[in-house]
Amino acid sequence: MLPKNQRIRLAQDFTATVRSGARTGRRNVVLYARVRSDEPLGNNRFGFIVSKAVGNAVNRNLVKRRMRAMAAQFTADAIGLDVVVRALPGAADVEWNELHQQVRSGLDSVLRKSGAKREKGL
Repeated sequence: MLPKNQRIRLAQDFTATVRSGARTGRRNVVLYARVRSDEPLGNNRFGFIVSKAVGNAVNRNLVKRRMRAMAAQFTADAIGLDVVVRALPGAADVEWNELHQQVRSGLDSVLRKSGAKREKGL
């Protein structure tokens, strides 16, 4: 599980990121990113949206666990960023490597679009 300071927990933060953030889509995920103006040098925060269209509770929880594990690997990619990952219905049916590649490429794209400052060496 991600630490509390690296999670988006408030509905208004989800809404602000989805509505005003940069957006990019892949086959099984859609990523939104927004640079936070209130804390530009703080930790990145991640939020996940996994609807019932993805599958039953077992499949939804599997997808959420996978996406949390991926987010833990990507926390150092930029600074002061809110990222929301929305799973599409096919996300439960793909293997870990394919989902990881889609999230990775989507994150790279949304970081470019949002104008986030990247950490040195990335």
